[in-house]
Amino acid sequence: MNNFIAYLLIVLGASFWGLTGLFVKYLYTFGFSPMEVVTVRLTVSSVILFVVLYLFAPSYLRINFKHLPYFFGLGVVSIAFFNWAYFEVIERASLSIAVIMVYTSPVFAALIARFLFKEMLTPQKIIAVLLTIIGCGFVVGLLPNGVTSVSIMTILLGVLSGLFCSLYSIIGKHVSHIYHPITITVYSMICGSIFMVPASKIWMQTDLFLNWEVWGYILGISTVSTIFAYILYTLGLTYVESSKASILATVELLVSVMLGILLFNDLINGWQWVGIILVLTALVLAVLSTGKRKLVVEK
Repeated sequence: MNNFIAYLLIVLGASFWGLTGLFVKYLYTFGFSPMEVVTVRLTVSSVILFVVLYLFAPSYLRINFKHLPYFFGLGVVSIAFFNWAYFEVIERASLSIAVIMVYTSPVFAALIARFLFKEMLTPQKIIAVLLTIIGCGFVVGLLPNGVTSVSIMTILLGVLSGLFCSLYSIIGKHVSHIYHPITITVYSMICGSIFMVPASKIWMQTDLFLNWEVWGYILGISTVSTIFAYILYTLGLTYVESSKASILATVELLVSVMLGILLFNDLINGWQWVGIILVLTALVLAVLSTGKRKLVVEK
């Protein structure tokens, strides 16, 4: 596969991730809560992936049950909690603010790796941390005037979304050298859905599932923004350095912001654009400082 095709696959995969907020916003209009949207996304995605793998690639479903705690950790903390915090910010603030806050995850990953794995905190990483903090301050309105319409709880949820997202690479470090990424993904999503079904009490929304339009959006977020996005990104990553792939994947942020502006009337002022640029710059610095070490991300 030539580089252009590989780059295109990564950009397409990231763009499909960027469509997540579109399906989330429309599901909200039918009466779903953030927790319920997380539940249907994980449940439907994991069922489809499991069936497809069982029929066409059953070898990917073989695991050692002693590794189940890692899959539960990934599924509950790094996928379910991440999606919940992300979707909460979409509901409370805007799609644009929500996706920017998620992009604090590489900085959290660098800080956690410093304390857990004694990885060096290079000058690049330190600058990335500072740029991310300043950039997010601009995005939520705390900078430059110290006044924001975004609640403290919303900001906290945004920070948590970045933290939970970053934990995927930290928790997944223990099993990433044992299993194929798709094996880790399917079992993590299954574990996440096992937790979310009772937590969200999704059965209370039975009437909503009788609407075929609802199923259109559920299948959209489960296939386009989850399964297809993951497959395209992973295929591209096979032929491209992970650092380059991570930088190309920032198109997700741009797609989400443009969707927010064009479809949901998100208002982005000049200072917020400055914040977006600072966060993107921080991401590039954080990625480049990892060299060629593979970054594992699950959106």
